Amino acid sequence: MKILVYGLGAIGITFATFLKESGNIVFGKVKEKNFPRKLYVNGIWGKHSAELDKISSDILDFKNEEIDLIILSVKAYNTEEALKDIKQIIRNDTILLLTQNGYGNYELAVKYIGKERTLLSRVIFGAKVVEKGKVNITVNADDVIIGQPDRAIPEDKIKAIVNIIRKSGIPASYSPDVYKILWDKIIYNCALNPLGAILGCSYGDLADNEYTKKIMSKIVEEIFKITKAYKIELNWENPQDYLNFFYKELIPPTREHYPSMFYDIQTGKRTEIDALNGAIVKLAKAKNLETPTNELITNLIKFKEKINRG
Repeated sequence: MKILVYGLGAIGITFATFLKESGNIVFGKVKEKNFPRKLYVNGIWGKHSAELDKISSDILDFKNEEIDLIILSVKAYNTEEALKDIKQIIRNDTILLLTQNGYGNYELAVKYIGKERTLLSRVIFGAKVVEKGKVNITVNADDVIIGQPDRAIPEDKIKAIVNIIRKSGIPASYSPDVYKILWDKIIYNCALNPLGAILGCSYGDLADNEYTKKIMSKIVEEIFKITKAYKIELNWENPQDYLNFFYKELIPPTREHYPSMFYDIQTGKRTEIDALNGAIVKLAKAKNLETPTNELITNLIKFKEKINRG
């Protein structure tokens, strides 16, 4: 299979390395020139390395490659720009796989690429770039879940892509309920990611403290209010059911993990707050609803972004 990984950050490098190492033709689209073709992944899944077939900062360099699968792994705030780029080269039979955090990526992809060519995934392994082209995988809470929320792509075609990813060594599985599962992660990230970044602590620290647990409960309760208002189906009947699962199943394998926003703020980068708690606030305001805890968290992250980015 010919695969283009668009965005070689931590998640993109992981997919590119594993898929190339397992025998696929893999290209990488990056922003900067002179990005190394040889990639390395270490950590809980062992030591892996692969040299990509081509890396370029110009999307048109891939126009004649007859690409079967494009894996989009840029930050959520770069999704729209990336989709406009991809639209220049995508063929009718090319599949786009989204791997990003947060709300709104799928909706943008449907607008620019079409649901009949777009797959959604829930990625919940933790990876960190240690230096250019090198990644360390620190945690994996569950399989990469892949599906098409609107049933717009044949199931056998989706499962074929899932099998290629699974055979590469990345745990993956198919689910027609991927949109519900993605919302599980949106809630998970909204509760943990910004709060851990603001306080400079791990997910386990947040889960062990009675005061941060109160804040996380409020965040989750507000999100359930918004999903109900928008008639978004979740896997959970109420916030407490979700929180029980959250503390029992989701926290234990990720206890030592520090959030991506923590590292973004430390390095002066923009965070994905607008696709997480910020998106909840935006959805709430559109229906004249209040989400004060999510709004407070969003404002605090934006403050930290501003003072750290200058």
